[in-house]
Amino acid sequence: MRICTILGKGYEEIEAIGTLALLKRSGLEADLYGISGEKTTGKHDLPICSLLPLSGLNPENYDCLLLPGGPHYALLESSEDVKQIILKFKALDKPIAAICAAPTILGHLGLLKGKRYTCFTSMNEDFGGTYVDQYTVTDGNLITGRSAAATIDFAFAIIEKLQGTEQKEFIQRQIYY
Repeated sequence: MRICTILGKGYEEIEAIGTLALLKRSGLEADLYGISGEKTTGKHDLPICSLLPLSGLNPENYDCLLLPGGPHYALLESSEDVKQIILKFKALDKPIAAICAAPTILGHLGLLKGKRYTCFTSMNEDFGGTYVDQYTVTDGNLITGRSAAATIDFAFAIIEKLQGTEQKEFIQRQIYY
């Protein structure tokens, strides 16, 4: 199974790298796309190189979209290409995983209406769904995480959605969770 994630300047490192590390440990493939080129830096100046061009992202080639939070969420939300990619994943009925600030993008697109979700608490708005004050919430094909502190639980929610409870528990045992 393949995951794609979109990064821009100011991505939250632990939410991106920590989540991807656990997904890779679980045998999932992951591709990283750059919103503005093949190199970017995170919120704490951690550089990521060799990002794929966003123009080459075809949602049909992936099983899940991962959107880390951090200040880059504003870049993602201002990009019509990113919004169209998100809506295409939704139309294809594929999982979308967003953590911290990133679920607000989904909320502004109307994807949280009637759904249970979480996000960075101070960024919660009336998105037409039910905000849940916990680390992760899965509702159908939407997986949301609250903050950087939720990264491990968020990754496990993605693993469970894509590979099942048995695989999630196997990886949890591997890292002594």
